[in-house]
Amino acid sequence: MTGNANHGDYHSMKMWRMFLVNISMAVLVVIMLVYLGILIRNNQLIGEEIQARARSYFQHIVLARRWNAGYGGVYVEKKRGVESNPYLENPDISSIDGTLYTLKNPALMTREISKLAEDGGLFKFRITSLKPLNPGNGADEFEKRALEFFENGMHEYSENVADGEKTFFRYMGPLFVEAACLKCHAKQGYTIGQVRGGISVSFDVTEILGSLHRQRYIIIVLSTVTALLLIGMLYAIVRRLMRKVRDLYARIEAMSFTDELTGLSNRRYLFARLNAEYERAGRNSRPISFIMADLDHFKSINDRYGHQAGDVVLRDVSGVIKSELRKSDVVARYGGEEIAVILPDTPGDLGLAIAEKIRKKVEDHGVILSDGGVLKVTISAGVSGFVPRGETAEGVVKLVRSADDALYRAKHNGRNRCEVSEP
Repeated sequence: MTGNANHGDYHSMKMWRMFLVNISMAVLVVIMLVYLGILIRNNQLIGEEIQARARSYFQHIVLARRWNAGYGGVYVEKKRGVESNPYLENPDISSIDGTLYTLKNPALMTREISKLAEDGGLFKFRITSLKPLNPGNGADEFEKRALEFFENGMHEYSENVADGEKTFFRYMGPLFVEAACLKCHAKQGYTIGQVRGGISVSFDVTEILGSLHRQRYIIIVLSTVTALLLIGMLYAIVRRLMRKVRDLYARIEAMSFTDELTGLSNRRYLFARLNAEYERAGRNSRPISFIMADLDHFKSINDRYGHQAGDVVLRDVSGVIKSELRKSDVVARYGGEEIAVILPDTPGDLGLAIAEKIRKKVEDHGVILSDGGVLKVTISAGVSGFVPRGETAEGVVKLVRSADDALYRAKHNGRNRCEVSEP
């Protein structure tokens, strides 16, 4: 006996060890997925913010250019240091008083604003095209890729580009030919709506990417610490659970013939008594009846009021049924919300009357819930009864099956009723 117990303890410990390993792996996977999701989402949000920042720069530049183009360019006084655009025809004019002015078209304005932004350490941008009027506006490799994408229908293009120890975010949006553009670009063969070039925006994101890199390490450390803490807690919980399971197993062994929830006999005891009573009835040519009762809509009670309320209902109804039976009768929890009753020395018609009396008693009874509310419940019952004529095992199976079939008819015919099997 000791050897068997030790063997069982060994397998039990092995089972718990496997359980702990499996649940620890599951926790690790979940934590990794959670933190990975946080990391990916954080990178995505920062990437979207950088993209939105570049897009905003581009849109502001386009608005300024559109304003300039809408007036056909803007003339400014040609003071010292102010140069004329060599790619424009007759860019200079004189006023009546002799003051000289030069035309600042959208392209030149864009270039000069870009110089101011770059000198201020903000960002860089430039207008570019595959067919520039100004050779200085020729496209680099990034811009060529972007322009090719624009020709295929894309509306923006961006990349992170390394330049020595720094990384720059480069963004480019397309410029479409508008009516005001034809003044300078009609001779290149452009028509309204075509992509004639784009504006390239660039700014330093080295510090932002460095911050993301540091966050990645922080998240790795946090995920590791979280995993260790949770696994430690799980180990402690599993140890306590092991002790509780041992205690529960000992209680189950002690309560092998009693249903803990209802206080009724359990299924094992029910069939032991049913075999004995059936065999006795056969020897004495006496009738025996069997009732299979089932709570109506029990699942909806659990769903609506909770499983604790369902337990209260089951216990209460079990007590009501037991109170209506004789001491010689056996009442047991058959399983779930099913309650079975053995009626020795009872023919089927009397068994049906007893089942009907129980059904009516349950219907009139109100179950008091923990919150003080009163819940009305009903049962359906199937009854079988006859005088045994044959083998005990086959007869018991037939007796139970007949009651179960009658219970099915009671449920099918509307519930809260009793049905008896044919003799």
